Amino acid sequence: MEMRQVLAQEFDCFIKSNKNIIVLNADLAKPNGLGELTKKYPDRVFNVGIAEQNMASVASGMSSYGFIPFIVTFTPFATRRICDQIAISICYAKQNVKIIGTDPGITAELNGGTHMSVEDIGVLRSIPEIVIFEPTDNIQLKKALPQIINHPGPVYVRMLRKTAFDIFSENDEFDLFKASVLKEGKDITIFCSGIMVKEALTAAKILKEESDISAEIINIHTIKPIDKKAIIKSVKKTKQAIVAENHNIIGGLYSAVCEVLSKEYPVPLKVIGIKDRFGQVGKLSALQKEYQMRANDIIEAAKEIVKKNNF
Repeated sequence: MEMRQVLAQEFDCFIKSNKNIIVLNADLAKPNGLGELTKKYPDRVFNVGIAEQNMASVASGMSSYGFIPFIVTFTPFATRRICDQIAISICYAKQNVKIIGTDPGITAELNGGTHMSVEDIGVLRSIPEIVIFEPTDNIQLKKALPQIINHPGPVYVRMLRKTAFDIFSENDEFDLFKASVLKEGKDITIFCSGIMVKEALTAAKILKEESDISAEIINIHTIKPIDKKAIIKSVKKTKQAIVAENHNIIGGLYSAVCEVLSKEYPVPLKVIGIKDRFGQVGKLSALQKEYQMRANDIIEAAKEIVKKNNF
């Protein structure tokens, strides 16, 4: 099932059970899976038109009256277009607004560079009072949404729209503010988020089979506030790490991990991500090859860093 379909199903349940839940979109209800909800709940799901800044301001106003508004739109419109409203009307004003940006990074695919927000984490991470979360699959999204609703403050969710990966099971525990250890290892840590979790798990399997390198895989689904304890605990064991993310390597998960390690426990560190470039039109597999964001790229980086630091 597509992630936007899961989002719509969850919203349907929340709207029925919580009279304070409001959903706002800026003329992108159908692409984001909310088309039927606008018909079913015309007094709870609103289209403000192509006016994202106004949408953020409306959400802030609704929050001030006790509602829990969700903004849903494409990632560039949910972040860089409304950055001032997020900073002042939402975060500075301490309003309980939830922001959902779909198609982050290269997952915008055929919408091309203008719609590829490679900087959204960096933009919002520097704003106080906001939580930044990136679900890896549908199960993680479903488990996170109730915690996001119950969190008393602004939250930004960068999520896939059409694509969905099966990583977690219903029995897996989930805490919005704690990283998930997907595989234990002793030779190198791979910190990953979003679409790069699948690539990291594939890389870890091949590394073990071909080179007997034991990689620890940690899914950092919440980039802010980042789980410092999980990061430090892992690198104290492995002594070296890779960060794999679907974002510019400036300002995102890599920067956040570097900030923790440079202060607490410096180790050799490599990064797999968008190396300070804009996006372009393409299918996901082709874009991952172009931006060197595949399992093979993680494998090469891991072999290089392990060889360099073990001899």
